[in-house]
This record gives sequence, C-alpha cells and structure tokens, in this order.
Amino acid sequence: MPFSFESISSSFEKITTNLNNKMFGPLTHRGVSYEFLGQTDHCNNSPTISRKPPFNNPLTVKFQDLYGFNVEGNVDDVNVMNEVRERVKKQGRVWWSLEANKGANWYLQPMISSNGEGIRVASLKLSVLTNTITLKRLVRKGIPPTLRPKIWLSVSGAAKKRSTVPESYYNDLVLATEGKVTPATLQIDHDIPRTFPCHPWLDSPEGQAALRRVLVGYSFRDSNVGYCQGLNYVAALLLLVMKTEEDAFWMLAVLLEDVLVSDCYTDNLSGCHVEQRVFKDLLAKKCPRIAAHLEAMEFDVALVATEWFLCLFCKSLPSETAMRVWDVLFNEGAKVLFHVALAIFKMQEEELLEAQQIGDVIDILQTSTHHLYDPDELLTVAFEKIGSMTTNTITKERKKQEPAVMAQLDQRLKRLNSLKSREQTQ
Repeated sequence: MPFSFESISSSFEKITTNLNNKMFGPLTHRGVSYEFLGQTDHCNNSPTISRKPPFNNPLTVKFQDLYGFNVEGNVDDVNVMNEVRERVKKQGRVWWSLEANKGANWYLQPMISSNGEGIRVASLKLSVLTNTITLKRLVRKGIPPTLRPKIWLSVSGAAKKRSTVPESYYNDLVLATEGKVTPATLQIDHDIPRTFPCHPWLDSPEGQAALRRVLVGYSFRDSNVGYCQGLNYVAALLLLVMKTEEDAFWMLAVLLEDVLVSDCYTDNLSGCHVEQRVFKDLLAKKCPRIAAHLEAMEFDVALVATEWFLCLFCKSLPSETAMRVWDVLFNEGAKVLFHVALAIFKMQEEELLEAQQIGDVIDILQTSTHHLYDPDELLTVAFEKIGSMTTNTITKERKKQEPAVMAQLDQRLKRLNSLKSREQTQ
C-alpha cells in the first residue's frame, strides 16, 4: 500500500508502524502503485512536509527554471540560481573555446572507461589522456545546456548503442507497439498524468503522448524491465533535455542497460535493494556520526534514498541541479549516485544530529534538497569532502550484499504465496 501524505502529517507514529517492512515493504513494480515520501514534483501544489528553511529572506516568489518548471521559492533561491547561471555562462565560454581549438567533437576520441574496462592508461596517447582528464573536469563543472544533448549521447555510449541498429529502429518500435495493451502499458497510462503535472508541456496532450511512446517503446524493448514507477520521471526529464523522442529513448536505454546497476528496475527491484544496502554501509564509513545517530533512532535511510536512486534525484533536487548530477552520472557511472547521496547527508550533518524523530529527519532532507539550487556546492562536497570511491570498490560491496537481498526477497515471496494459498482455501 502506498504511503499517504495525510498520514505523514497527522501522525509520524503511523509511518513507523508501516515501516516495519523496511525497504521491502512499499516498493512495488508492475501494476501496483507506490508513492515516495516528501516528493516535490517541482510543483507548487505538491504535498510536502512543511518546514521553514533557514534562509535570511523568507519572501516567497514564483519563477520558471531553465527546463520550464514553475518553481516556488524565496528570494535567496532566486539569487543563488542567478549566480549559478552566470557561472554556467562562463563555463560555456570554456567549452566553446575548446571546440574552437580542438575541434567540435574533441571529446569523441577514445577515452578511459568509467568502469575501468576498455583502454588502459598506459596505451593512451598523451593527447587522448589529456582530453579525458579535461573532459572529466569540465563535466563536473557543468555542461552548457545547449551542448548537453550532444555530449550526453556521446559520453554515455547512447550514440554508439543507437549505431548498432537500423536508423528506423525507434519509429518501427513505436509503430509495432501502437495499440498493444500489457500490464506495463496500463501502469504507464495510469502514471503519465501524474508525472510533473505542473510542467506546461508535460501536462499537455503532446507532451504526454511523447512520454508514453518512449516508455511503452522501452517496455517492449526490454520485457525484463517492462515498466517501473520512477522511470516516468526519468524519461520526462530526458525528453526536456534531449528535445527529441528518439534521443530520449536511447538515453533511457543506455541508462538502464549500461550506466546503472542491473536489476534496478526489474520485477523484484533487487538491484535497487542492493544499492540501498550498499549506501547504508557507505554512510557508516563516510559519515559515521550521522549513521550512528540514525541507527539509534531506527531510521532506515532507504526511506529517502530509494527515491533518489530510482528517480536519479530528479524528483527531489531542482531540475537544473539534477541535470548537473546527470552530467557526471553519464560520464562517470553509477558511483556518482552514492557520492551525491552521501553529500546530501553530509551537508545537513549538524541538523541531522539534532533530530530526534523520524519525521524530523525526512523533513530536514526534503527541505534541504528542495532548496539546493547551487549544484557546485553539492558536487564539491560530493567529490572533495566525501573521499574517493572507485567503481571496483562499489562493485565488491554490491556482490557482498546480493546474497542477503535475494534471501530476503525469497522469504518475502514465500510469505506472499503462503497468504494467497490461505485466501484460496478459505
């Protein structure tokens, strides 16, 4: 059963009761809805847990961000956003200068793979190694929005993936799936009207039709994934950034097939459960004071981190900040999600240590992410204050956690089957 915001605001004791199932309770997949705690949807009328942010200027203003979301914030939010946009303009001049000096596609030369596979450093020419290091540094500082579609397609591997199939692949897929009805399409049709409903284009017939085609198309491309809630938000942001359905489709494909850990969105969400366990262990290592305090409170970090990992922060962070996270994600891989999640906790360490109730922790994290309009601050903490985390280290952690996750999922399945058997015999 999904959590309701009414029950959260009326009594946090009800949350505690419902959370006895921990991370294996509310998350479901095909045909069954789940809701995220403290979601913002970048909308003014979304249900939130209200808490006054500690800003100097509490005056509320409404404005539209770079990707067309109508946002409600305060004057400090607007000032920060304007400062960030000025930095983006300066960074854009760096990108243009490099294109003028090195060529428009200088970053397309062979590069070191983010997962440690492929070309070895020793075999690289100095110019290629220099480009690789330069690209990593530039991407962390932000890709200019106008260059984002082209660079995402390149560094993520989406363009290469698309080149392995006929040019008509996406159009043929759309035509082949038109009118088909599956459990996935039924859930997609249910979720699309609820996907960023305050965005003018995504709330229009044109926008919703485009989003549906991308999601339905992918559900037929990979029947093991089909469709899982959370993908609607990811695909919606991809459409806003990439501008074309086909580009958004291939970015979704490369995300699910190459960038993210496998099984994150499959039937039992086992990959997502593994990521939550890995994150909990990393939090204990990187932020031990916070981890100890939350454990004493019996607070499960999956309450907030599940949404972060399934929606890739696009429902919790302002869209312009989330896209800066995605810049690095597509270039460096899924380890970026752990860096950013840890940074969010780290940035609120003192306030979290003062929290005494589960609701307070949710409130602190929700409010802080909602007002995190400075991606440079977030990414500086993520990569300079959290410390190094290699992909190999995280892979080992995943393998360590997988047996326990699969055993717990198996027990849950047996309980469900047992309950169904009892109901049938009664």
